[in-house]
Amino acid sequence: MSSNLSSNYREIITVAMTGASGAQYGLRLLECLVRANCQIYLMISSAARVVLETETDEMLPEDADQTSAYLEQRFEAAEGQIRVFHKEEWMAPVASGSGAPSKMVVCPCSTGSLSSIATGASNNLIERAADVALKERRQLILVVRETPLSEIHLENMLKLTRMGAVILPASPGFYNRPETVEDMVDFVVARVLSQLGIEQALQPRWGG
Repeated sequence: MSSNLSSNYREIITVAMTGASGAQYGLRLLECLVRANCQIYLMISSAARVVLETETDEMLPEDADQTSAYLEQRFEAAEGQIRVFHKEEWMAPVASGSGAPSKMVVCPCSTGSLSSIATGASNNLIERAADVALKERRQLILVVRETPLSEIHLENMLKLTRMGAVILPASPGFYNRPETVEDMVDFVVARVLSQLGIEQALQPRWGG
């Protein structure tokens, strides 16, 4: 875990939102992590901003600090609880193994980001942060959202799985009989939280 952790928070988690459909998954995850008293290092790609505006009513500021303030107000977070980093902010803690948190989630994860992470491209801070997670043998969860999947996508998923990443497709189940879109979003976010070791009450556990 990063030594930058404030005693006010249980842990720091890196979250990245990329340009796949499913912005609601990322927003709900942020909300749940705030409620779980986690500090969040957040990166939002340019394509993710377009998706957010398309799929939701969210209009995020361009400036990283203003985005942090907006999201903290949106989710009733403490000041400094959500730290947003620019895509080329190479001095951010997530860019180095000596400063990056021990857990990272890309939610949603586009297949373009999947490919860049699988090849170690590190052309922006999201890719670099994921590369750090892999090289340091830390937890990396990729919430991939695409259909159908090509052989390229499947090969990249297999490659990353073999490196230790967790491929967690945005594929909600229906055995809990969801009644709303929010229920289906919560199904996926609950699985992410469980992978992170964070207790959740969004969905009942199987057999519970």
